[in-house]
Amino acid sequence: MNNRVVKKAKKGIFSLVFSRSATIFLLIFLQLAFMVTAATTLQEYIIYMYGAFQVVGAVILISLINQKGNPAFTMTWMLLILIFPAFGCLFYIWVKAQLGARYIGKRLRKLRQDTSSYMMQDPEVVQSIRSSKPANANLSYYMQHQIGFPTYRNTRVEYFPSGEEKFPIFLQELQKAQHFIFLEYFIVEEGFMWESILEILKEKAAKGVEVRFMYDGMCSISMLPYNYPKQLKKYGIQCKMFSPIRPVLSTTQNNRDHRKICVIDGKVGFTGGINLGDEYINQKERFGYWKDTAIMLTGDAVQSLTMMFLQMWNVTEKKAEDFSKYTTTMSAQVHRELGYMIPYGDSPYDNEDVGKEVYFHILNHAKKYVHIMTPYLILDNEMIDTLTRAAKSGIEVCIIMPHIPDKWYAFAVAKTYYKELIEAGVQIYEFTPGFVHAKVFVSDDDTATVGTVNLDYRSLYLHFECGVFIYNNPTVWEIEKDFQATLKRCERVSVMDLGKVRLWMRLCGRVLRLIAPLM
Repeated sequence: MNNRVVKKAKKGIFSLVFSRSATIFLLIFLQLAFMVTAATTLQEYIIYMYGAFQVVGAVILISLINQKGNPAFTMTWMLLILIFPAFGCLFYIWVKAQLGARYIGKRLRKLRQDTSSYMMQDPEVVQSIRSSKPANANLSYYMQHQIGFPTYRNTRVEYFPSGEEKFPIFLQELQKAQHFIFLEYFIVEEGFMWESILEILKEKAAKGVEVRFMYDGMCSISMLPYNYPKQLKKYGIQCKMFSPIRPVLSTTQNNRDHRKICVIDGKVGFTGGINLGDEYINQKERFGYWKDTAIMLTGDAVQSLTMMFLQMWNVTEKKAEDFSKYTTTMSAQVHRELGYMIPYGDSPYDNEDVGKEVYFHILNHAKKYVHIMTPYLILDNEMIDTLTRAAKSGIEVCIIMPHIPDKWYAFAVAKTYYKELIEAGVQIYEFTPGFVHAKVFVSDDDTATVGTVNLDYRSLYLHFECGVFIYNNPTVWEIEKDFQATLKRCERVSVMDLGKVRLWMRLCGRVLRLIAPLM
């Protein structure tokens, strides 16, 4: 028995060492090592090249100071260049010279233009929301004119306070599909959840339903075989990886597709924090109880989710898409009791921090409270100022964080922000049964957003994300009700509690905060 265990362990180690993922990481590491070695070699001749590096460094620093973007990223680059002049300058030039990022940005702009006729704003909706809450009309204007996402009425919303509550409804809706199913997810892992979904997708594809499935290329490292898209095509399922991990040191590989979207026949759409893995429905335990959320849209607003999916799908396609085949049939009657919806997407290539703007909007226009659930808390100065200003103005700002984190280093950095936030009046709670993966803002019993956007740099600036802004829909009450129920399973964090954090955790958090924009 022991020999068999040893042989199995050796086989596992052998497979890992000689796997495709290990080869990719080795090649990327060698490229990075080469760049560091080259820079170090140049550094040895710094006396002779001092003037050249001084000029190049000065030009880059001036460019950084004057460029549009988040100051935190600027400071990180400046710190790198000042501490490691040769490597910092070469690395910055290499990053800015990459053509891949420019191509993706250009391609997405073209696709946005191609889909714009299917995402036109009904002016009567904007006029109606202006009469109700002028500030939301301003957000509506921003969403439509800057990034092309209209405001809708006539959309029912169902909120799911956990993955296990969403899952059976999700399967039921997939079973109803008659024309097409679009799925776009960050994480897909083989197991009970995915196998249950896959069986339905196979059945539907065999009956002539168009099934498209796209997942982020990070899954190929440890969750799915690299040739998984070919495997699914045997069942009639169109499948692709977004940005496959390749053995090339590239900044585009830093921009992951973190969205979670499912659209069925243009009638029903899902989004939220729930990926396709067993821990998301608590079929498997990883970090205690997994607290997550999602919403289901039925009605006009599904149109934006459909077009978001098609934009991403077509980034790598050469054949023109007939978008008209996938439109939502708009309601002829206005259902006023359903309020307003703005489904939105965020991209690192559109020069708009959409997820952050939605969060700022809610914080800046709250009258009574803003309640937040997020798995990560890695903040820039703008977000810190906005959170603390709201709390100092008498708004009840509460944040629910995990008590059992999935990434210890991210948790260590998060705790470095606790003291400043708590002293400003922000209430921070930790969910003691386990891990919070939900990304929820709810405010004043009338406003909420549910989506994929975490309160960290990666979600707010580097990843492709999505969410839905909800105003005056009854589901806002359900979201707040869930927040209060979750709050009962939390412990409030005080400044005194922060003194009990282990010294090494505090030190790691402070050091890692220097590179927070990269986390």
